[in-house]
Amino acid sequence: MVRRSSSLNRTRIDHLEHAHGRRDANARFFLHYGDMTDSGGLNRLVKTVQPDEIYNLAAQSHVQISFDQPEYTADADGLGATRLLEAIRTAGLRTRFYQASTSEMFGLAPPPQRETTPFHPRSPYGAAKAYAHWMTVNYREAHGLFACSGILFNHESPRRGENFVTRKVTRGVAQILAGRQARLRLGNLDAQRDWGDARDYVRAMWLMLQQDTADDYVIATGVTRTVRELVEIAFGLAGLDWTAHVDVDPSYLRPADVPVLCGDPQKARDRLGWEPTISFAAMIREMLESDILAEGLTPRLAAL
Repeated sequence: MVRRSSSLNRTRIDHLEHAHGRRDANARFFLHYGDMTDSGGLNRLVKTVQPDEIYNLAAQSHVQISFDQPEYTADADGLGATRLLEAIRTAGLRTRFYQASTSEMFGLAPPPQRETTPFHPRSPYGAAKAYAHWMTVNYREAHGLFACSGILFNHESPRRGENFVTRKVTRGVAQILAGRQARLRLGNLDAQRDWGDARDYVRAMWLMLQQDTADDYVIATGVTRTVRELVEIAFGLAGLDWTAHVDVDPSYLRPADVPVLCGDPQKARDRLGWEPTISFAAMIREMLESDILAEGLTPRLAAL
């Protein structure tokens, strides 16, 4: 499902053979217009498609922006999930539902955070996602829907949005190498996050919906790194001294920050047989190589 936009923003799926509003015998991937704030449209879409599985990854997912747009974030992220769950229930379908919950729901809860850790969100984004999470639990318990929440910690790839810190760093390094900029402005370098590779985490999403019983799972690596470590690795791979290029900009500091997020994925290991397979350094290297290629340069990265 994609939102209608006056300018196309589908670079992440352009390489896939897809059809939109037309019949194509070769297509295995079909696009449908929809919006998480439109319950009527979501109801029609669910009844028409009658999907076996729904993965609700739709959200206003930028934490900082959620402070500027709290109402829209609550509508799209919180009520949007409720609209989808209600569409499944009223259609009487046996659709399996995956809700993309987030480690931001934990906020100030002490690490390591697991499925039983109480939520203490520190942003409108985290609060909206906590609402959607508990609605998913409620529809599972009250209506018998096969509804799972994956409480995913930060997961990254070359397709990450450019205003998220990992991609901001790797893209910044690439642009410095290309001579397009000299400085990179960042916020809190001491924030600690549990970063993993998106491919590992998407595999976990799929595994949740293949189980006999619906449940909720923390998906994480169990290892934290600071933003400073991320910067050191990315600049080090490019042979650059990060201290000569990085400025801390107070305007990027959040009104209420989350100091440490570190997940305990033991339940996913035990019940799903899931383990992360791609290292943090390999993930950053791949992201950096992609951004350097996008600048028209040949990646020549150091070994770590």
